Amino acid sequence: MSDTIFPEELFRPWSGNPLRSRADVETALRVLAEPVERYRSAGGARLRLSATAAHFDQAPADMEGYARLLWGLAPAQAGGADWIDWEPIARGLANGCDPAHPEFWGWPGQVDQRLVELAAIGFALRLVPDKLWEPLDARARTQIADYLRRGHACDFADNNWKFFRLMIGMALGSVGVDYDRSLDERYAEEIEAFYFGDGWYSDGNIRRADHYIPFAFHFYGPLLAALQGGSRADAYRERARLIAPDIARWFADDGPALAFGRSMTYRFAIAGFWGALALIGEEALPWGQIKGFYLRNLRWWAQRPMAERDGILPVGYGYPDLHMCESYNSPQSPYWAFKAFLPLALPEGHPFWAAQEEPCPPRPAPAVLHHAGMVVANPPGDAVALVCGQQTEPTNRWARLGAQKYAKFAYSARYGFSLESDPLRLSEAVLDNMIGFSADGQHYRFRETNEEVLLAGDLLFARWRPYADVAVETWMYWQDEHHVRVHRVTTPRRLVTVEGGFAIPRPPGPLDGLHAIPGEAIIRTPADLSALFDLSPSLRRSGKAQIAPPNTNLVAAKTLVPQLVGEVPVGGSVLACAVMAGPRLAALDASARTGRRTPPDLAALEDRIARLGRPISLMRRPG
Repeated sequence: MSDTIFPEELFRPWSGNPLRSRADVETALRVLAEPVERYRSAGGARLRLSATAAHFDQAPADMEGYARLLWGLAPAQAGGADWIDWEPIARGLANGCDPAHPEFWGWPGQVDQRLVELAAIGFALRLVPDKLWEPLDARARTQIADYLRRGHACDFADNNWKFFRLMIGMALGSVGVDYDRSLDERYAEEIEAFYFGDGWYSDGNIRRADHYIPFAFHFYGPLLAALQGGSRADAYRERARLIAPDIARWFADDGPALAFGRSMTYRFAIAGFWGALALIGEEALPWGQIKGFYLRNLRWWAQRPMAERDGILPVGYGYPDLHMCESYNSPQSPYWAFKAFLPLALPEGHPFWAAQEEPCPPRPAPAVLHHAGMVVANPPGDAVALVCGQQTEPTNRWARLGAQKYAKFAYSARYGFSLESDPLRLSEAVLDNMIGFSADGQHYRFRETNEEVLLAGDLLFARWRPYADVAVETWMYWQDEHHVRVHRVTTPRRLVTVEGGFAIPRPPGPLDGLHAIPGEAIIRTPADLSALFDLSPSLRRSGKAQIAPPNTNLVAAKTLVPQLVGEVPVGGSVLACAVMAGPRLAALDASARTGRRTPPDLAALEDRIARLGRPISLMRRPG
């Protein structure tokens, strides 16, 4: 059956929207927000979009549905939107905070999901009090103030959640409600402990620098600076400015942002970083470039089948996919993506909207993001980060499938990353940008944590163990259009090994572009090319074109991945490979046809790490 009989807008709600102007972006918000209204409860306080569950109770999950829409609706209203019906939203706020009402959200507790959602409510109260506060009677206002004060006094998670107390405090102060401001000051001071320079934070007391840094720390900080001011406003502004060039490297020249870490179901929330710069008037890059990074990201999402047939954003990334979710993702969670609509608070004449959109500037050389432990290259159509690991035992195991979200060797904006569907079947393993080891040819292990991580300029090094008695040392670096991985493996027993390159979308129809011979695997499709070349000095691995199990990749439901398969004997062995992938361009095709790359000089790599290797910033932190 041809795909053409299904209208694009069925799963692509932004199909046909050029997404080049403020009006286009407001239309994109409306197209996503209006379908949700049919799921609003009679009292207005709860929204429930599916029967799937998060680890917390149903009441805060329903509250999540109520609150997360506000990240987009409030800025749109502040910017002059005339299509939002605020009556059920204001009524819902009153009922959700009323302990006598059937739709009461329940009192917030310590480190409670309700505290997360109160941040969005606080933001909206500050931005559009005429819609959420002023229409309510004195009783409702008193109950809302009491609810917010209770939440404000609770303990919040020791990470970006600490900003949520500040957002609640901002709202209370803005509507004239007294509260304990010393609690705000304490958390503002504790947030400072997460900062380690050049705009970079760690997300709490754990070694983690993922997309929560731009879309949380550099979203809430600028919001507070713009809407509340205070003694730290200048610091929040400066840090957002400092990190902007690094975050720009996370964005491919045609729009997608680096897929790395947890909570990828928030999709285009990361575009909110550019909106936060606009809100505080911080021209960290030329306005035309900032606008370009922002709009190209939204246009990339317009091409993805990201919605269900009723227009609802489901858990997933490029398509509906529960396999990739976190334990805290309820069906309402994806609407944190509405953070991307922050620039709608700004008028058409603001420099962000008035600027002529500029194309992505040339970025010929890789960028070393020392604090995050990344070396990022920006080939055409992609942003690829080499990551030798940010974390050590046990911090990488708290997230669901955390090792695959943080401990692969490379992460891509264009191709996302894959999550294994069955750790008991090596023959079906994807292992994109990972190397797996197996003692029995069936069960397999890969890197989960690191014993040591060092960076010497643009050379990454990590020491890690797939098994307690198997040691692996890995070096990685960029070389022209590809990157090189070198692994020195020391094992007391023979192991089967499988190493993968980038998983690329599998086109419909016959698979004609699969090439796998001893020493190399190359996959060509009409749109993409992905290749892996064995550079091992003595061992020789066989190429394999793996048809990955469906629904394992974030971006594409069906993928193909080149692999190298072989064995390592007892003792010490060295494995090496060259890895390349990208849109199907003549230059990339020609490079793939040349076959073998330059073999790595292991002695030189060891010497460079010994002389120049330094721990990345995250690895110097306790955790």
